[in-house]
Amino acid sequence: MRLPGHAHRRHPDDIVIGPLDLPARVDEALAVQAVAFGLGADEVAVRRQIVLRHMTYPGARALGATTEGDRLVGFVYGMPNSRGHWWSTVVEPYLRAQGLDDWLDDSFVITELHVHPGYQNRGVGRALITTITDSADEPRSILSAIDIESPARGLYRSLGYQDLARRVLFPSAPKPYAVMGAPLPLRR
Repeated sequence: MRLPGHAHRRHPDDIVIGPLDLPARVDEALAVQAVAFGLGADEVAVRRQIVLRHMTYPGARALGATTEGDRLVGFVYGMPNSRGHWWSTVVEPYLRAQGLDDWLDDSFVITELHVHPGYQNRGVGRALITTITDSADEPRSILSAIDIESPARGLYRSLGYQDLARRVLFPSAPKPYAVMGAPLPLRR
């Protein structure tokens, strides 16, 4: 099923999950990410350029979670994975060491998923990730998450994601990450 450009999905708490013009609302999205992920102004400035570049990649798309007043309280974006993307070049040796680097092919990568802390634990993140992956043509999805037991990792596991590689080190990231993968459609 493809998500039409004008489709919206109503969520409990009067939150609407629908297409997001991420380049136009990048500052709002990064404000959500900064609160949810604890980012400082310098990190936000760097990520702004990354997000804007990512949204020019073929197949990149974003969804937002907005309140009745059009306040952005969560977002997800992703794209068909390419081995040429920076993220793939970092995780490929870790996946290859596990015999799992084929996950970099024919996968939809969840690049970012963030929900404002005031709206977490209400199913918003679940609705965002399942809705965006339901529109993917690829047979599976991959993502990376900080390699600790966290609500995010619990969510991903409940959707069918499994650890493909752990203790993945990204340049300049202070903590190791886990790379996770799941067949599509995600488990409900």
